[in-house]
Amino acid sequence: MLALVVPPSLAETRPLLLVMGDSLSAAYGIEQQEGWVSLLESRLDGKAHIINASISGETSSGGASRLPDLLGQHQPDIVLLELGGNDGLRGLPPRQFEANMAGMIEASQAADAEVLLLGIDIPPNYGQAYRDAFTGVYYRLADDFAVSLVPFLLESIALDASLMQNDGIHPTAAAQPRILENVWPELAAMLEKNGLALTSDSP
Repeated sequence: MLALVVPPSLAETRPLLLVMGDSLSAAYGIEQQEGWVSLLESRLDGKAHIINASISGETSSGGASRLPDLLGQHQPDIVLLELGGNDGLRGLPPRQFEANMAGMIEASQAADAEVLLLGIDIPPNYGQAYRDAFTGVYYRLADDFAVSLVPFLLESIALDASLMQNDGIHPTAAAQPRILENVWPELAAMLEKNGLALTSDSP
């Protein structure tokens, strides 16, 4: 009977984050513990639980098909959507990309999860018109669904050859702390809103 009055454990009360991404969040080409999601987990130091459901090569269509089961299984407080790079590289029509992402945002919000969009850009050789239409999807989704947005996950990284792997698409291990710094301001605000007390020395 005493067990019935024990306060909930930290594991039961700490926020749960679900990362739905592609190779940029799956630590492609580097050690898993070097990836920005692992670095985020280290920074939070047990104050939040992270489920990294990212898969290299993932598209918005694939993410949309996997997300409902993950929402039901994990019941996250925050969903980080880092998808679109593979859609852009395949030349998917922006409206189809937008529809897939909108469906994931709607499903997340219906499951009482907040959403953080992590935007990405595509190489210049795809043409400025397509790039503008593609990146514009993230801004439109952020406005339409009132969700937080990191406009470009690889800001200050993508054009620095020393921070990119030989394929010119995937960031190196040295770039991962910078990716985390790009994500942190928006995410930290969401975590604090969910009741997480972050230390004053957190970047």
